[in-house]
Amino acid sequence: MEGVLWYVLTGTRGGANRVRLVRAVDERPRNANQLAEDLDLDYKTVRHHLDVLMDNGIVENSGDEYGAVYLLTDRVRQHWETVEEIIEKVE
Repeated sequence: MEGVLWYVLTGTRGGANRVRLVRAVDERPRNANQLAEDLDLDYKTVRHHLDVLMDNGIVENSGDEYGAVYLLTDRVRQHWETVEEIIEKVE
């Protein structure tokens, strides 16, 4: 999981926005529209990054496609020290 986190959050284009999304979801689970507004990002951009994060097991959603609330997976919580290290490096 540590390798996945480093790759998805720093090794690819858009990593900085994905870090912002992970921090925001950690702060308070919210839906894609709320994340777009709170982070001042385009909704489609947020959806794309959430899909990447979901495909890599970093976030999960509450189920309902429209208005689904996103939260961090238990697996990411177990590797939170790595996420914090990445956040420090990106900022």
